Amino acid sequence: MTSANGVIIAGAAETDAIGRLPDKSTLQLHLEAAVNAVADAGLTLRDIDGIATVTAPGPVQVAHALGITPTYLDGTGVGGTSFLLHVRHAAAAIRAGYARTVLITHGESGRSRVGTAPFPRGGGSSVPGQFEAPYGTMGPTTAFTIPVLRYMKEYGLTHEQLAYVAVAQRKWAARNPRAMFRDLITVEDVLASRLVAWPFHLLECCLVTDGGGALVVTSADRAGEFRKPAVHVLGTGEAAEAPMISQLADFTESQAFRLAGQAAFAEAGITTADVRHLMIYDAFAHVPIYGLEALGFTAKGEAGPFIAAGNTEPGGRLPLNTNGGGLSYTHTGMYGMFAIQEGVRQVRGEAAAQVPDADISVVLGNGGMFATAGVLVLGREGR
Repeated sequence: MTSANGVIIAGAAETDAIGRLPDKSTLQLHLEAAVNAVADAGLTLRDIDGIATVTAPGPVQVAHALGITPTYLDGTGVGGTSFLLHVRHAAAAIRAGYARTVLITHGESGRSRVGTAPFPRGGGSSVPGQFEAPYGTMGPTTAFTIPVLRYMKEYGLTHEQLAYVAVAQRKWAARNPRAMFRDLITVEDVLASRLVAWPFHLLECCLVTDGGGALVVTSADRAGEFRKPAVHVLGTGEAAEAPMISQLADFTESQAFRLAGQAAFAEAGITTADVRHLMIYDAFAHVPIYGLEALGFTAKGEAGPFIAAGNTEPGGRLPLNTNGGGLSYTHTGMYGMFAIQEGVRQVRGEAAAQVPDADISVVLGNGGMFATAGVLVLGREGR
């Protein structure tokens, strides 16, 4: 990819606060994040001609509330990784000439449930209602136990290694003033926390918070026009596997993670050796383990010991989830936007827990229970 046809993230910002925000609706969170991101780029809302976000409220309502009349719309909604796909689609639209400046927004009153859609349950006639719900699965907390228990049986992942994922990420959160949980924890603390669904303890499950974020995406030939250093979108990938976790081809891996990662790395022309910083969606403690293996950073069955050995925490050779992740920073229900935000901050050199020489950041997003995946390769320079 060259700068002549490249795409950049020119603006990136979150809502003023994250956590518990009962005085702000889902739509308000979208709008606040959007205004902050546009200001971060040094633009005005009049400069935006493309809008992307998930349904409820969706791109039409967000655009109308902001006073924007877009000529490009993307309402892709495939779970928490949707925003990574929005970046990919915006890049394609900008290269095709369908839009010049695309605003991607996220807002979610995940904890307070103000102005948000009810949780999807799936009726008895739905496919999950017929073939999973009768066996006791009730959303991510129980459904995600199925693959991790198989993985533990097949590859010997211990409860202590699984717990250490939360310990390592809390070390990053301790350096981030915006993180919801900042007190350092031990493996013993994790295993002593309340059991939620075997084998997950409370500290191995993501937070439930309110908040939002937004991005401004445009062509790389405009890089010098903006207030902040340009973050180049070097590579992108997306993939899907199965709408129900029981239908995964192999419970011990994510095919979608692997395929999306291969596409993004190939487009960027990089290998794992080039990556200085990594964000892997961590709805539960095992997801970073699956991500490390799918992207090729470790061999199959080795990611748990790799994290437990300190490789991903401060001072380690592969900084991972440096904002604290969904386990300690924030998790509104769809976390992908916040993973992108931290990747942008690291490449810009303005993160709370800044990684030295973070010239390339890889962001991996999960949607549903390993149903979908998106991968972005972000860089300081175009290729």
